[in-house]
Amino acid sequence: MNALIDHRLRRSWTEEAAGAAPLPARAARWLDQRIGPVVPGGAPADEMPVKIPSPKLAKPAEEALAKVVGAENVLVDDPARLARATGLSYLDLLRRRSPSADFPVPDAVVLPADPDEVQAVLDACVQHDVGVVPFGGGTSVVGGVAALRGEKTSVIALDLVRLDALVSVDAESRIAVLQAGVRGPEAERLLAGHGLTLGHVPQSFERATIGGFAATRSAGQASSGYGRFEDMVTGVRLATPRGPWKLGVAPASAAGPDLRQLAIGSEGTLGVITEVALRVRPAPPVRRYEGYALPGWAAGAEAVRDLAQHHALADVTRLSDVDETEVSLALNAGLKTAALRRYLAARGVRRPCFLIVGWEGTAHDVALRRRETARRLKASGAVRVGKALGESWRHGRFAGPRQRDTLLDMGVCVETLETAAYWSNVDELRDDVRAALTASLGRSIVMCHISHAYETGASLYFTVLTARDETDPVGQWQRAKAAACEAIAGLGTISHHHAVGVDHAPYLSAEIGSLGVEVLRAAKSTVDPTGILNPGKLV
Repeated sequence: MNALIDHRLRRSWTEEAAGAAPLPARAARWLDQRIGPVVPGGAPADEMPVKIPSPKLAKPAEEALAKVVGAENVLVDDPARLARATGLSYLDLLRRRSPSADFPVPDAVVLPADPDEVQAVLDACVQHDVGVVPFGGGTSVVGGVAALRGEKTSVIALDLVRLDALVSVDAESRIAVLQAGVRGPEAERLLAGHGLTLGHVPQSFERATIGGFAATRSAGQASSGYGRFEDMVTGVRLATPRGPWKLGVAPASAAGPDLRQLAIGSEGTLGVITEVALRVRPAPPVRRYEGYALPGWAAGAEAVRDLAQHHALADVTRLSDVDETEVSLALNAGLKTAALRRYLAARGVRRPCFLIVGWEGTAHDVALRRRETARRLKASGAVRVGKALGESWRHGRFAGPRQRDTLLDMGVCVETLETAAYWSNVDELRDDVRAALTASLGRSIVMCHISHAYETGASLYFTVLTARDETDPVGQWQRAKAAACEAIAGLGTISHHHAVGVDHAPYLSAEIGSLGVEVLRAAKSTVDPTGILNPGKLV
């Protein structure tokens, strides 16, 4: 089995990930200067911080589920239920740290062993009118796995952790079939045994699952080279309340609309993804990462646009704005900050924007593509910082969520949001979102980076640091997030890769139109006529 079935209450990222990510000693002083005094507190307690009601799953329903998966795989104890109650957004973690917290909790956790058992669980839930929340790595930051029950009396968390197999590898076609519960690192380990890689490495990589990647249209950090997750999917198998559904028989098809794209991104509302057929590639023998600095956001964004429109993007192409660069210099204990500042200042870059670029492939391929990227960056006025910066980012690429735990302990409100826009709107979108967040939060640091670039546009990923309002910490972020979402509407997408969940559902109609929402509801009505699947999400 690829992952320990952990029934503890998860209050932080660090509890399951590879250790804490401490901040350097200077971080507290620097934060105090930038966002004002913070009040440490709210660290995770040793025991469960909330009291929850007894499970409401009726005995006949519990017995029907136990008949499918075995009584030992129907969990109704408080720790197991709390562990699958929410995702890992700032508000989720904040509520889990509060003794007065109140959030929805599933009535049971069900652990099927294979796709057939998943289908049988859904059949039983239809019969007993029980809501079903599919649960993978639990990394949603938009309420996608919140245990909402909608109009149902009871709801279960359907944890897919036991669906952890590499089903097949077609080396000739370069297609691998993985079960939905396989986590990112395990997927890479399984594929490495065949000399292959998926190359999908989002920041949630340590914990997120194959099924979750598909259900949310995930985008990995190397999307410029490997593509978004949806680009990798060649087929998908789902269990639905109406029966099994399998899609994808050829590399391309004109047999009507591509229904795989309806299943991908459906967030568990149209079916439970149990297997995903994926395009894989030979594992790269060479990985090269390095850093550049550009003199300001405008120059940096223009350089990335130039790379994208001349097909010279590195596999990883990530541009931080001045504020995010400043935070990197302040909070990264591994960087020789003073020497780096002097080096850049001597070359006329006093307010740098860091650009991380990384290539993966054969030595010849990497050298060839790197040469063209470097040539265009030099013409854009970029100053090469070298491999140390690139490698520092690569080795610390998953530290953000763990550093968030440390910042939460320090009394800092720290959260992220993301969007995407066409190049002609990118600067306006960044300015408007930053202004909205600053107006709502007051003294704060609002950072932004281009995380994914395309020929036509780019995604913008914002990170916010501000002193936590201890009188109303939940409302503090809810108001700021609403202001940011209003600023996004009309300029960009409400989500580039975090998905819709609960948080973004109010803004979906503005993006896809009321008719588009009706189309989604019609699809849901067809596959899920009694509405048991992931109540309250997407539409």
